[in-house]
Amino acid sequence: MSTQDILKNASTLASYNVLLQVMFRVLTFLLNAFTLRFVSKELIGVVNVRLTLLYSTLVFLSREAFRRACLSAESGTNRSWRQVINLLWLTVPLGVLWATLLGCVWLWLLEVPDPQKVPHYGPAVVLFSLSGVQELLAEPLWVLAQAHMFVQVKVIAESLAMIAKCSVTVVLVVFAPDWGLYIFSAGQLVYTGFLVLCYVIYFIRFLGSKEAAKKTFPLQHIRDLLPSRADGEPLVDWTVARLTWSFFKQSFLKQILTEGERYVMTFMNVLSFGDQGIYDIVNNLGSMVARFIFLPIEESFYIFFAKVLERGRDVESQKKEDVAIAAEVLECLLKLVLVIGLIIAVFGYAYSYLALDLYGGAMLSSGSGPGLLRCYSCYVLLLAVNGVTECFVFAAMSQQEVDKYNLVMLALSMSFLLLSYMLTWWAGGIGFILANCLNMALRISHSLLYIHRYFQSSQWKPLRGLLPSPLLLVVLIISAGVTAGSEAVFCCDGGWLFRMAHIGVGGVCLLFVLVAVLLTETQLVQFVRTQLLPRYRKKHT
Repeated sequence: MSTQDILKNASTLASYNVLLQVMFRVLTFLLNAFTLRFVSKELIGVVNVRLTLLYSTLVFLSREAFRRACLSAESGTNRSWRQVINLLWLTVPLGVLWATLLGCVWLWLLEVPDPQKVPHYGPAVVLFSLSGVQELLAEPLWVLAQAHMFVQVKVIAESLAMIAKCSVTVVLVVFAPDWGLYIFSAGQLVYTGFLVLCYVIYFIRFLGSKEAAKKTFPLQHIRDLLPSRADGEPLVDWTVARLTWSFFKQSFLKQILTEGERYVMTFMNVLSFGDQGIYDIVNNLGSMVARFIFLPIEESFYIFFAKVLERGRDVESQKKEDVAIAAEVLECLLKLVLVIGLIIAVFGYAYSYLALDLYGGAMLSSGSGPGLLRCYSCYVLLLAVNGVTECFVFAAMSQQEVDKYNLVMLALSMSFLLLSYMLTWWAGGIGFILANCLNMALRISHSLLYIHRYFQSSQWKPLRGLLPSPLLLVVLIISAGVTAGSEAVFCCDGGWLFRMAHIGVGGVCLLFVLVAVLLTETQLVQFVRTQLLPRYRKKHT
């Protein structure tokens, strides 16, 4: 597969992932807005913080290292998919082990919520752990689909699973509100069950078909998806296994950084369950764009960089065409996430109060809610840049460099936990965001230094993507002042007419910002048109 074909497939995957994440975030947004009217904030805090942390920790530690190692090794010419599948099936027993260990911690070492406000906590821990193990059953199929750019199966599977989860949750919230945590446990089990079922059905129909033969798919029968051993070759590829171990050590630390505030809330009791619920709702609102735009781009273009670049080799020893297109894509991605992040930071400040008031009423817009969302708007900018820079760095690093970076991640993890604990006692929930900002800035600095050294001896300078045009900066600064003044005048006690006026001012300012982007960031506009939007790509190719 040529470099251009890989870029097109990665761009298609990113586009579909963005659409998929938009749907997820919208459904979750509506589901949270609905359940806020029927359940207590304490129940939401336990589900969205403690039980979700249990599930995400179990799944992430069980599969993330396997995913990165197996997808990175895809570029190898002597690849044995039998060995890869054997390695991937190890995620299931590893998941059972993590489910047992984490379940014991969640049941016996952590504070148990008041059963009057949060009923059925014990069974919910068991069911959420079971849902995580259930999802791991589809891991070999997920990696096969990602490696061969089967974008439709992921979109269909996760869409159906999310719709089923929301449907079950809404029905139970309305007709069985006394079930407490059983409601959300049932929805989570339905979600992971639908995921596994969709992947299994897809590959049962695909394997042995004419389409599989046309694509020269390496597997022929459904039994090839099960663990097996071929004569004359080891059970697993030990090179990939060692890379998996390196990523596993890193993934453990990355999970602490990613979910650090939830670990601090869960294990150190710095916020009550009710405050945890409010913080998590604000956190979800603030991270919507990061989750449905930045994360899919990071995941998809990690695959692109891993396929195009040879891991651990410098620029001079690789094909110039591959390095050139990787540098161009990196520059455009950095400019894209920078522009989006700046827009969110500017407009997030003036519209945080209004957004929370519309979404959850006085429960969210009073107190620390607006301040939390304003700080998170600035944090999104750092989150966006870090996602793209680490996406490139992890694809280009050698195994030895990955091992060294684990030490950096260890230091960042420890400092983050300490900062979170100290800043939370000082500033409440905002302390979590401040700690995240500091740690994200350090991670970005490390990645920028690596990228600078990587391209230092070449003609390509992809870090120029972090320099927006002067006109765009001027328009953003003016927009920040105008929207802040609009909030002071129109928002939000004067009724709906004044609120609409405030929204209208923001709309006009945003329009000027977009015009400035179109006039000054022509390379970025061309990249988005030709690579991230399928309809434009089809037209131009």
